[in-house]
Amino acid sequence: MSRTTVPGRSARRSGRAWVPYAYLAPALVVYGVFLLFPIGRAAQFSFFEWDGLGESTFVGLDNYVTVFQDGRLLEAFGHAFVLIFFFSILPLGIGLLAAGVLNRAQVRGLGFFRTVLFLPQVIAMVVVAVAWRQIYAPDGVLNGALRAVGLGHLTRPWLGDYTFTLPAVGLVGTWVATGLVIVLMLAGMSKIPREHYEAARLDGAGALREFLAVTLPAVRGEITVALTLTIIAALKTFDLVYVTTRGGPGTSTTVPSYEIYRRAFETGDVGLATAVGVVLTLVVLVITAVINRIGDRS
Repeated sequence: MSRTTVPGRSARRSGRAWVPYAYLAPALVVYGVFLLFPIGRAAQFSFFEWDGLGESTFVGLDNYVTVFQDGRLLEAFGHAFVLIFFFSILPLGIGLLAAGVLNRAQVRGLGFFRTVLFLPQVIAMVVVAVAWRQIYAPDGVLNGALRAVGLGHLTRPWLGDYTFTLPAVGLVGTWVATGLVIVLMLAGMSKIPREHYEAARLDGAGALREFLAVTLPAVRGEITVALTLTIIAALKTFDLVYVTTRGGPGTSTTVPSYEIYRRAFETGDVGLATAVGVVLTLVVLVITAVINRIGDRS
């Protein structure tokens, strides 16, 4: 049987086709003005040699060539990828383990634990950086605790040691990101029907097998979100480095965002700074796309 259409109704529908776009228009205008336009201007500046005040000179792709040839900039990108381990991989492992234990044990007052674990996300990163700078100080809490338990030989100026400064900064990121990951994992695990766990136990699955077979596949969406958020945080981190180390000692903790600030406002090379920013944006977009593609396939 063929479906008959009412000409008047089709006309009314086609006449209202613009209505959804009218609702979207204000958000699109704000998005374009405050995000797309600045990105476009930054991309434009990246093709010029400019100090931010005087005349600019078109240099084509020279700034991008410098990004991939400058040893300090390449080192900064390398440090950013090291921080991915501390900001993303380590918190994900800890978060999955902690959330799995909390979910399996059915801890009372779980809402309180979620609130406490999420607090580092609420505190401004500058405040976090100042607090941890005091903890890492030569006479700070960390060295004091090591001396108190008889491990005084392990004390050191944590933010002044070429070997340990980058991991020390990275562990601050671990502390901040772990709470977010745990909250995301708990939210995902709370949606898993208890019957799935009961069926796994009837089949003789232990705690580890139950986690791998039931819990982990069910939270793959939350894992994708957690990886996306934490990797972006690692790659664009600036305030933590600026407050704790200023990229030092030497260049041992420089990161791309700090180099953008230094080149633009300290050395007056705005063109190169924007080129670094464009490259960093592309790196973030590529990594985010890959993570989401893998998450969708899984």
